[in-house]
Amino acid sequence: MRDQHKRKDVWHRKIRYGKKLCAAGLSICLLLTGCSGLPFGKDKSRDVYTPPKSTDVECTQEPEVIGMSDEDATYASLEYLNLMSDEEKVGQLFNVNLELLDQTKGQYYEHKKLTKAMKETLEQYPVGGVTLFSRNIWNRKQTKKLIRKLQKNSSTPLFVCVDEEGGDVARIGNNPKMKTDTFPSMEEIGKTEDADYVYYMAETIGSQIGELGFNVDFAPVADVKTTEMNSEIGTRSFGDDPKKVAEYVSAYVKGLESQNICSTLKHFPGQGSSSGDTHQGSVDIDSSISKLRQIDFVPFVNGMDAGADFVMISHISVSRVTETSEPASLSNLIMTTILREELNYSGLIITDAFDMTSITDKYSAGDAAVKSFEAGADIILMPEDLPGAFDAVLKRVQSGKITEKRLNDTVQRILKLKFQKGIMTLEDTAQKKEAE
Repeated sequence: MRDQHKRKDVWHRKIRYGKKLCAAGLSICLLLTGCSGLPFGKDKSRDVYTPPKSTDVECTQEPEVIGMSDEDATYASLEYLNLMSDEEKVGQLFNVNLELLDQTKGQYYEHKKLTKAMKETLEQYPVGGVTLFSRNIWNRKQTKKLIRKLQKNSSTPLFVCVDEEGGDVARIGNNPKMKTDTFPSMEEIGKTEDADYVYYMAETIGSQIGELGFNVDFAPVADVKTTEMNSEIGTRSFGDDPKKVAEYVSAYVKGLESQNICSTLKHFPGQGSSSGDTHQGSVDIDSSISKLRQIDFVPFVNGMDAGADFVMISHISVSRVTETSEPASLSNLIMTTILREELNYSGLIITDAFDMTSITDKYSAGDAAVKSFEAGADIILMPEDLPGAFDAVLKRVQSGKITEKRLNDTVQRILKLKFQKGIMTLEDTAQKKEAE
């Protein structure tokens, strides 16, 4: 216990030191997607980051078990699954922004409270998760209340997600009203060769977003940035050395997991070599499978080994590997053959935002959702049209074109993680039985 207090005291000194060196400004980034940054207030330049002295603490401690064990969560998830309707199961496959729950005020309205329309949508389309953006986050009291009401009005407890990477992409940290810590960009941190700092940064982020009611962080970025032409990743990558990036990604995952916050490796299969932007249109990277294995996959494998709960699939295409221009988020070869079978990943596969131009230019919301799920995705992030996507998947389920086993396997995987993290409890199962 004394060592634990000493370790935390050292970290608090590091945080205070780091805050003096890291200003709270942001660069202008896109508002509309699940992986881009959004400024809060006026831009300010950051001071040059000087790393704190290493604490020499190994980032290998096991996370505290707050929810259920693997075995107990398996049984609990199967029991709950058997109580669900097809509509409820299909709902678990979608994670949405608030505008998809209430479109009465426009596509990008800055919702900051639960509305009647949101309640009605959650009842008709019982989604499995929501993602909040800077536009939805005003202050601590408002954010806690919004999340609490979203959970209360959901038939099955939600994944409540946020992009909190550090640097420019920090929906909470870069809002001074939230009174949380700010951190340098991953690029700056990557130059320090200090994995301890990465661990404690993620531990702090996990603790602070957990206090607000979030249970999933769409971080860390596991892309190895091998070209300076990459504007989409920019300063969000730890660097161009796969082994170093892997070390920092592993530390970040362990830091989040120590606070019982789900971590997300993004953007598989790795888009650090791209020179285009999938927010704006189709992007094809000129990588062979050998290059992906030697460079891009390395941080993802380390992150998976560290216990990452999600892998986010990019919309880039890898035509030299797939022999097609279809996005990775729609590719059976990328998600099932490579990620599931070759890399032996057993966690949740979530797509990047499906409202991005690289998807919407070529596919309807329904076609994209069906194709992605059938190719191996577990969760579709922010389809352009929720009713269209939901109904398309449900129709395939009811016709038997999506088998009951395929649907149940994914939903059970989702429920199991929710039980493991304490997002769901046996009380939810009891309430579900009473409602039958």
